[in-house]
Amino acid sequence: MSAERLFGTDGVRGKAGEWPLVPEFVERLGFFAGQSFSTVNKKKAVFVVRDTRASGPVLQKALTSGFRKAGLAVADGGVLPTASVSALAPRYGFSGGAVISASHNPAEFNGIKLFDDAGRKMAEAAEDRVEAGARGNRPLPGMASGGSAQLETARASLDYRAFLKGTVPCLNLSGLSVVVDCGNGAASTVGPALLRSMGAKVAVLSARPDGKNINRNCGALHTEALSRAVRRLGADVGFALDGDADRAIFVDETGAVRDGESALLIAARRLKAEGRLPNDVVVSTVMANLGFKRALGALGLRMEETPVGDRHVALAMERTGAALGGEPSGHVIFREFLGTGDGLLTALQILDVLHRTGRPFSVLASLAVKLPQVLLNVPVKERRPIAEMKRFSAELCRAEKSLGSGGRVLVRYSGTEPLLRIMVEGPDQGVVNGWASSLARLAKA
Repeated sequence: MSAERLFGTDGVRGKAGEWPLVPEFVERLGFFAGQSFSTVNKKKAVFVVRDTRASGPVLQKALTSGFRKAGLAVADGGVLPTASVSALAPRYGFSGGAVISASHNPAEFNGIKLFDDAGRKMAEAAEDRVEAGARGNRPLPGMASGGSAQLETARASLDYRAFLKGTVPCLNLSGLSVVVDCGNGAASTVGPALLRSMGAKVAVLSARPDGKNINRNCGALHTEALSRAVRRLGADVGFALDGDADRAIFVDETGAVRDGESALLIAARRLKAEGRLPNDVVVSTVMANLGFKRALGALGLRMEETPVGDRHVALAMERTGAALGGEPSGHVIFREFLGTGDGLLTALQILDVLHRTGRPFSVLASLAVKLPQVLLNVPVKERRPIAEMKRFSAELCRAEKSLGSGGRVLVRYSGTEPLLRIMVEGPDQGVVNGWASSLARLAKA
């Protein structure tokens, strides 16, 4: 067992069937999370959903057992996006929620995400208490009085769709041609059904999950097929979701990929025009492109910078009163409606702008002119401090000095995968590629 903190930027992650994602330990996580939820003076029940991974039902059974041993009833929402917990747990008055998903990770991975009664990701201090209990030796009690909460899976899906429609009450998508890539994940059913119910002409990609094909050459991290489909069909827009549908990456009518920063800029311009952007601030992370910051400035807005992860974005939004925040990866938070990222909600907000303006996506996104940037991922077996990697650190210093104020280098370990992420940004693509490759080569060595 590693002493490293189990809860990363987006819950507990790992390969299903390997510690910590084995039934015995997941049950312990459920029990101590259930004890934390039980302190909330609300209905003693927890709302649980999962994505389409083959390992999901086994882990859900273990997590549910832990919750019930803690005295909680469990409402099974079935296969639904992560954001459904954020939207529905408060509506149902539940004490908390849980999602069994590894988001954008390959099918062999899985994870546990915990949410409080307000639909926010569980606070780090509470996660630490849950982890400490789960790692301890305290034996779990027998099954307590917790059972099944009265919630039909079909009702949860319908209520989630109703919530999403409520964020754009006047939107009618008749006449709009949309391609959606569901990543063979949690939105494979609810996403296309939502768009069709609102009148859109919908072409669907990667919505036949088999437990093993989630995120496989599809979804938010693999948009090639989506771009081809948009061009072939002459669609107005396309968007791709990841495995748990908490992020969305767009493709404009020309087939060009438009990431989370394009969505943020389109939304920011609209919200500012409508007086719905308090303090003229948008929250994003250290991964934000310098071109994005300049575009915000051209709109008379400023960016509040946070560490990577939509949890950090959400916390900064609460602190600053910001209505809009997100990441280039496609996590976008519209705090007026929800305190966490939701790919389908983001898509509806952008489609609403397309509908209201009648302008092509490529025109709406033209404000976003990115500086050349490259992101390389280097697999690691351990997270060695960067300062201890002498040759790498020396090359990092040389890169930063060479790029100067016209660029930057960001090196960090992933919070969800065993990866060292190397991001280099600057005015020249060749120079950026060169420094990134050099740093990646030394990191591997």
